[in-house]
Amino acid sequence: MIFESHAHYDDDAFDEDRESLLGSLQQQGIEYVINVGASLASTARAISLAADYDFIYAAAGVHPSDTGELNEENFTWLKDQCKKDKVVAVGEIGLDYHYPDTNKPIQQKWFVRQLQLANEVQLPVIIHSRDAAKDTLDIMKGEAPVEKGGVIHCYSYTKELARDFLNMGYYFGIGGVLTFKNAKKLREAVEYIPMDRLLIETDSPYLAPEPYRGKRNCSLYLPYVVDALAEIKGLTPEEVITITRENGLSLFMNP
Repeated sequence: MIFESHAHYDDDAFDEDRESLLGSLQQQGIEYVINVGASLASTARAISLAADYDFIYAAAGVHPSDTGELNEENFTWLKDQCKKDKVVAVGEIGLDYHYPDTNKPIQQKWFVRQLQLANEVQLPVIIHSRDAAKDTLDIMKGEAPVEKGGVIHCYSYTKELARDFLNMGYYFGIGGVLTFKNAKKLREAVEYIPMDRLLIETDSPYLAPEPYRGKRNCSLYLPYVVDALAEIKGLTPEEVITITRENGLSLFMNP
């Protein structure tokens, strides 16, 4: 069965059918879901979902685009959430320089603090890095290396940069973008990255694979990612599911 390593089922895109959709996942081959926090409010919702469903686990963290909401008081609250049952990672954290009005110093400050938090609570991290490769690497290597490692979510950089993350022991989250016709750079990176460092993810409700591109994503579409990964790696879909499941268990479920 499939290990879904990154979803946001607390998102309001699922308000109309969340219960029925989540109730169907295990019968359709989804064994585990990591529901990932992206703000203080979504972290609380992720933890609540994990309490309601045996197969859902949570990550607690603040996405770089939402780091403006952080202060010392609510950072203490975030630390307390990381210690709760079924919270298996600190994330989604990182840097995102895609938009011109980005406050880079604030993003960098709270990225470092959340990496340090991961060490304090002894959890792996889920890293978001968009148009910010150098600063991401510099911070991860320099100020705040994480003892438990983690995953580079929705990996979008080159195979050359993948080498740097591999040298730090990180996993790579691969989702629907792998099925896009213009994903040459990602396919080259995936071909280079060893299978024992790959995880599959949706980032639901975002980044649905072909043939659902542009529509709401969900874990039921992961077989399209599996098939694309199997073709690149010369494996069967069953082998991809088995290996990525073992990788997910190793990263998130091992003490």
